Amino acid sequence: MGEEQQQNQEDDTITNQKSGPNSSAPLTQAQFLLWKTQKDAEASAKKAETSRKREADVAAGLVQMNGRELFKHEPWVFDNNLY
Repeated sequence: MGEEQQQNQEDDTITNQKSGPNSSAPLTQAQFLLWKTQKDAEASAKKAETSRKREADVAAGLVQMNGRELFKHEPWVFDNNLY
């Protein structure tokens, strides 16, 4: 029985140490700012990668360009002086 109680106490300690949405441990401002900078960096990197891939696909002709991309890559299409 003593071994079971010790195991249960260890499990409770591990559970209490885990931080999650229902955790009762307070979140410090430093922890939040660290999390926020990491989250922003990940989002920025993901957005940059998506943008780079989109530009490569447009240049290769794999996807259809939107109006802005068409104006950027082929501005002569929008030149009304030819008419």
